Amino acid sequence: MASKNQNSSYTEDNIRSLDWKQHIRMRPGMYIGKLGDGSSTDDGIYILLKEVLDNSIDEFVMGAGRTIEVSISDTQQVIVRDYGRGIPLGKVVDVVSKMNTGGKYDSRAFKKSVGLNGVGTKAVNALSSFFRVESVRDGKMASAEFSKGELLVQDLQDKPSARKGTKVVFLADNTIFKNYKYRNEYVVRMLKNYVYLNPGLTIVFNNEKFVSKDGLKDLLSERILESDRLYPIIHLKGEDIEVAITHSKTQYSEEYHSFVNGQHTSQGGTHQAAFREAIVRTIRDFYAKNFEASDVRKSVVSAISIKVMEPVFESQTKTKLGSTDMGGDLPTVRTYVNDFVKTKLDNFLHRNSEVAEILLRKILQAEKERKELSGIRKLAKDRAKKASLHNKKLRDCRVHLTDVKNPRNLESTLFITEGDSASGSITKSRDVNTQAVFSLRGKPLNCYNMSKKIVYENEEFNLLQAALNIEESIEDLRYNNIVIATDADVDGMHIRLLLITFFLQFFPELIKEGHLYILQTPLFRVRNKKETHYCYSEQERISAIHKLGKNAEITRFKGLGEISPNEFVYFIGEDMRLDPVMIDQEKSIDELLTFYMGKNTPQRQKFIINNLKVEIDPS
Repeated sequence: MASKNQNSSYTEDNIRSLDWKQHIRMRPGMYIGKLGDGSSTDDGIYILLKEVLDNSIDEFVMGAGRTIEVSISDTQQVIVRDYGRGIPLGKVVDVVSKMNTGGKYDSRAFKKSVGLNGVGTKAVNALSSFFRVESVRDGKMASAEFSKGELLVQDLQDKPSARKGTKVVFLADNTIFKNYKYRNEYVVRMLKNYVYLNPGLTIVFNNEKFVSKDGLKDLLSERILESDRLYPIIHLKGEDIEVAITHSKTQYSEEYHSFVNGQHTSQGGTHQAAFREAIVRTIRDFYAKNFEASDVRKSVVSAISIKVMEPVFESQTKTKLGSTDMGGDLPTVRTYVNDFVKTKLDNFLHRNSEVAEILLRKILQAEKERKELSGIRKLAKDRAKKASLHNKKLRDCRVHLTDVKNPRNLESTLFITEGDSASGSITKSRDVNTQAVFSLRGKPLNCYNMSKKIVYENEEFNLLQAALNIEESIEDLRYNNIVIATDADVDGMHIRLLLITFFLQFFPELIKEGHLYILQTPLFRVRNKKETHYCYSEQERISAIHKLGKNAEITRFKGLGEISPNEFVYFIGEDMRLDPVMIDQEKSIDELLTFYMGKNTPQRQKFIINNLKVEIDPS
């Protein structure tokens, strides 16, 4: 019980009032989600870029400016230049430094905008060590420069020959975003999504041009190779809605790409739920058969984009739509999406009997496979339920990706480890709120070319599937980051390969959506009595020795189990290094698996010899 003296110490002096920039800098997660170093698609540095781009996209949507230029230098400085109307010259400073100031409050001007309603560029400004904005209109240019939200200089000058529009330059503050780096693959994916959603828009990124003619059809064309499509992409468009649908020949689970007002809703929402429901309802009605929903949607690869008046999202970073209404005089989101799909998809199937026949065969095949699996699936589920009560493999965390109202949900991470020693170190040093651990018993099964049946028959795969909650789709995935944490030796590399094979074979969308990573752990520890350096490469080891002197103590870590929990906390905390697992868009998953895991030994042997890199252990 608190003493009287302790209670009386709570006075006016304890109350702090923060200005806009202080609040953003103290609580960046409230505005941009997790921070990160750029290894994940939803790291904060990409949100900063998105917030600036959204304003330029809104100009295009309003019919002003068809080209946006983006560049990112080696120093990570970002430049975004559009050729829209330009910010009103007298409001340039206010728009990027006063909360609740922006044109998007005027619904007449921005009925279906994507920006953060007066918050976005302020967050970028506050979280940048350097921020400059320029606006050209009426033959003049107004500019302002800031550092960490503090105005340094502003200017107004004549620019009679300059093209109108807005230019923003920023450098994310490395005291907040530590050791960060923009990955071009993630930036390109973001920019491609923008052009898919805005046909007629051209985005130039570091001199590479992106443009789309067929919108979401182009998106699916890139995401699923023609050789893997069961039938040509069905592309349907309406005034405020666009969808694209096909089924994969090889993929087991569902894959959706959903957007609202140009925003990628990576966690779905009311529009995606309605779309999934509408596909099933329309196909049931067309064939006059009450198919199981899972049979209809099995292997579906699709995309949906809708435009909503004043959308409501379930988080500040807009990853999940919460709106139930389209706005104005329009019906609910559910009704609108259902009616559109019912009419357009039904008409398409009536006019394209060949596609309708292929789709029917696919559904009947899925039904047959489901019935064959039903017995073993029930046994596996019963086993998983019992195991979940006493499951020593999974040490769960408190916050999950599905907790969209918790600002830390994007930090939710599952480490997949080998053996008890490694899992023990991670378990003792992890953040119990956001980090869970799944321990493998040894090397997992090589599941290349096996059917989904093996996922239920193999206890470890079944428990892993249950832990991730991805049996039907990744819509209810429990962890944003799935991290393979194995030793950096031959056995560890083999386990990584087997796990990646498992995900590619049965859940490739986890990799496509950027959820799978490899944990980097240090190879060396170099220390003296004053300092300790953890080195992830031979070059870092040499640099550390140069800094600490030749008498420094050098330890070579052979495996994760050798790293104590007290040290492990540094490698899975804010300085955690992750390598994202990515799929080469030019090759099908089947080609990848066949080459690396198939029986083509001579070709693979030749590849290894040609790409072998030998590193001598200095110890």
